[in-house]
Amino acid sequence: MHSAPPKRASLLASLDQHLASSAAILAASVAGVATFAVSSAEAAIVFNNNGGTGWNVPTTSAGIYANLATGVVATTPGGAPGWDINPWGTTSNNFWGNNAASPSDGIVNNFTGGTSATLVDNLPTGTTIDGSWTFGRTNSSETTGATAMQLNSSNNYIGFRFLNEGTGQINFGWAHFQLGGLGTQPRNMIEYAYENTGAAITIPVPEPTSLAMLAIGAVGLLRRRGR
Repeated sequence: MHSAPPKRASLLASLDQHLASSAAILAASVAGVATFAVSSAEAAIVFNNNGGTGWNVPTTSAGIYANLATGVVATTPGGAPGWDINPWGTTSNNFWGNNAASPSDGIVNNFTGGTSATLVDNLPTGTTIDGSWTFGRTNSSETTGATAMQLNSSNNYIGFRFLNEGTGQINFGWAHFQLGGLGTQPRNMIEYAYENTGAAITIPVPEPTSLAMLAIGAVGLLRRRGR
């Protein structure tokens, strides 16, 4: 086997070292995010994605009723006693908070950049949900402007607060949705989370896992090519 010319070998070694360093930095970043997620869970953040399948929201005037504290989700109010949020709609995407059961239950509807102070806003990742926002029982979502719901996308997050019957405290949380068209399928509640001590909660920014794996893969490819 012929060895690579000295200059080429030196260049490959330098590039290999640089990419390996980048991969290590990225991997450390991912590890840091994972550690933060674990510590957040220990700090009383409750997360539910229904075992990874989420919940389909039927194209009906009932939709689904979710009791966030118990994790019970049903297509009728009686099926989820004490329900907190109700996504539904036949020709639109509606999100209700059950403030008939508790005046504190509601969904964020005055986020900066929204076109209405009464419609449900699509919140950007990184948003902190706390008592500084207005929460209302709202029967429709933003369709225009900076906080419009994104159709044919899973980039949709709502913020909410509710009375946790298990603790007697007001809790803040977020829910993540996939939406097709206006009131069309697919339409799913992918996951939700809330802070059960009454503290604020932040919608997480997606982890850079795929970027780290790409860098690690590039290091392996260059090593094979340099042989």
